[in-house]
Amino acid sequence: MTNYLQNLIEWTAVNDMQLNTSKTKEMILGRLAQTNLPLLTTSTGTIERVTSFKLLGVYIDSSLSWTTHINNITKKATRRLYFLNQLKRAGLTINQLLHYYTVVIRPVLEYCAPAWHYALTKTQAEQLEALQKRALCIILNSTPGTPYIFMLSSLNLTTLASRRNDISRTFFDKISLPSSCLHHLLPVPREHSITSRLRHHQKYPKVYTRTKRYTSYIHHAINNYQDKIYNS
Repeated sequence: MTNYLQNLIEWTAVNDMQLNTSKTKEMILGRLAQTNLPLLTTSTGTIERVTSFKLLGVYIDSSLSWTTHINNITKKATRRLYFLNQLKRAGLTINQLLHYYTVVIRPVLEYCAPAWHYALTKTQAEQLEALQKRALCIILNSTPGTPYIFMLSSLNLTTLASRRNDISRTFFDKISLPSSCLHHLLPVPREHSITSRLRHHQKYPKVYTRTKRYTSYIHHAINNYQDKIYNS
């Protein structure tokens, strides 16, 4: 990392730029986080070492568990449920309240879902689902004991888990196109002459790992979203 930082500083100097130390963070992943490594320093100061940070709206922590991200988006969505309550008291119709939920609250719970959906624990998935259930109770003025599946059916909605899975599948279909800027992240496809002779016509070979702890969305998508035959 020291060598990488030095190369970065040299690159910024050549390109008439300067590294902003106060906005630069270092985060160590895996077992190295438990060791006492020296801090990175520059001529303008020491780079802060953090255990979590926000990158393009997604909270990443050193454990790669997505706990920090889920906690933050549920807090943000909970604050917006207050305004949904206020709109309900103001006399808005069910359709208007539903529109507010689908436009203002639900996107918070689904932002960048392909990056983290596959790695959620059962508890985290239920945590997100409980927020949608609270919103539906407000919209329908339902009692706490009303079945969740009944409220979903009444408003023609699906579970958040189902929506995240559909979003992730659609995203994989998009990056499977050679024109996608993320297409290079996929492994080399198998020849059509080979896949045409297989029982399961899958363009990319499945990825097998001993643990799912550090697997990526790409691994998950290849193993779960290849139910179409890609002949391109």
